Amino acid sequence: MRRQRDIMQEPSQRLVEGATHVPERRAVVAALAAAGIVGPILFTVVFIVQGLLRPGYSPVADPISALATGPNGWVQNLNFIVLGSLMLAHAVGLHLGMRPARAGMVGPALLALAGMGAVLSGVVPLRAVAGGLAHEPVGHTVAVFMSFLGAGVGLILISRRMTGDPRWRSLGTYALATGSAIIVLFLAIGALASTPDAPLNRWFGLTQRLLLVVWFPCVIVLALRLLRITRAGEALR
Repeated sequence: MRRQRDIMQEPSQRLVEGATHVPERRAVVAALAAAGIVGPILFTVVFIVQGLLRPGYSPVADPISALATGPNGWVQNLNFIVLGSLMLAHAVGLHLGMRPARAGMVGPALLALAGMGAVLSGVVPLRAVAGGLAHEPVGHTVAVFMSFLGAGVGLILISRRMTGDPRWRSLGTYALATGSAIIVLFLAIGALASTPDAPLNRWFGLTQRLLLVVWFPCVIVLALRLLRITRAGEALR
């Protein structure tokens, strides 16, 4: 009889345990959503302030990575690492906050790759060389491709997953357009501004910041939607 009572109580116990875990899961996803808000804002504030405090640094001509060279370069290295870590967390949150779909992990995985690229940018930074120039290690170049192409293709793929989820459907076109714009701008900047003899090289820093103006607002918008879904108590994965 005791065994029979235990068997009858097991479903109820599982329901109670599941209900207990729901608030915890929502709290975790809310924290992951907050990471997508804090990351871009914090990164932007830090590199703007550091650029203003760096003598001879031009936000129009010089890339953000150049702040990693010279005095206090560790600040920008840490800035990259923090951004990448928060973007990685945000990608996990997006995956948990959307309905499952066939190959649905690919988009969030590429967004996570973009975050890992930012971390790698801080781990393998630009190095100052003679004449005030900066040397870009191969690892840093790889990190740049990981970040921007991962973000662009990731947003394009995750936009398809959004179309199958009524809570996200209204942002699908925005994510698709942003991802496409990131890829086009990244390739254009690489061809027209990234090398010393490129026609737009004197505006390299400005073009790079334009790319972030396209990317970062989309990250924040998606994070805000995820936060709203979580707070509304809607179902999560």
